[in-house]
Amino acid sequence: MSQYMDYTISRSPIRVLTPSVDPARLRIKSATIMNAGHLPGRTMFREQATFRYWAIVLITGGSGQYRVDGGEIQTVRAGSWFFLYPGAVFDYGPNAGEQWDEYYFTASGTRIKEWRSHWLPDERRVHQWRMNEMLLQRMENMLRLIDSGTSDNLDRAALGLESFLYELISGEDRAEAGRRERLAQDIIEDIQTLLHLPPTVEEMAARHHISVSTLRRIVQEYTGYPFNEFVHRLRTAEARNILLNTDMSVKEIGERLGYKDMFYFSRVFKRITGVSPRDYRIRVGP
Repeated sequence: MSQYMDYTISRSPIRVLTPSVDPARLRIKSATIMNAGHLPGRTMFREQATFRYWAIVLITGGSGQYRVDGGEIQTVRAGSWFFLYPGAVFDYGPNAGEQWDEYYFTASGTRIKEWRSHWLPDERRVHQWRMNEMLLQRMENMLRLIDSGTSDNLDRAALGLESFLYELISGEDRAEAGRRERLAQDIIEDIQTLLHLPPTVEEMAARHHISVSTLRRIVQEYTGYPFNEFVHRLRTAEARNILLNTDMSVKEIGERLGYKDMFYFSRVFKRITGVSPRDYRIRVGP
């Protein structure tokens, strides 16, 4: 695979591949690799750049920034990936005096339109991937296929790019699911430890640095109950335990669990258990 120097881009040898294959010889008509490359030590920053084709850019080292249509400046670092595409204006590259290591793959065809419409993530955001040797080797393999100059290998590279993208997105989905799972566990454990001084949904959202709507959605998804109902059910479970194992009055138990109104506490308890606190103690207790 050929390398050459272009000091306007990088101080290291770069690889830029533009296959010259007759499109009529390609079997995969819906996705065609237009060009690809590896730019280690890239120093060039592009401003107000526009593109004819869709591309994915993956950063394996260094840092910089990315911005679409003059919007938010997003941080790019090793493990970041982002898109370039027609119809938008991009400012992206390493910060002044810095560099990054970049792989990119540019493609065209109806299949790319399908990817963008149905399963690629937000194209205006910088995404993260967990770099590993397997994914790095897959990128190198795609570059070798493209560099071979044969139509069969260019078809294989196009199919390989689709598979590679799917792995990236699946990994991102798994990571996000893991983060949500940990956040949900933290929230639920926090609610359980604060039963005696139950916070409001606004206070709980602030404690976990998320919006109220996000907190409500997480609690609903992981418990099956709205936030307030989940809190009532936790308090009722604790009240049942106290009723059976202490001589505390219903009023004292309600106050201990944050209910200022004993009658309201009793109504909540009966709605959830089917019996009043006093009847529960009589029927279930020794």
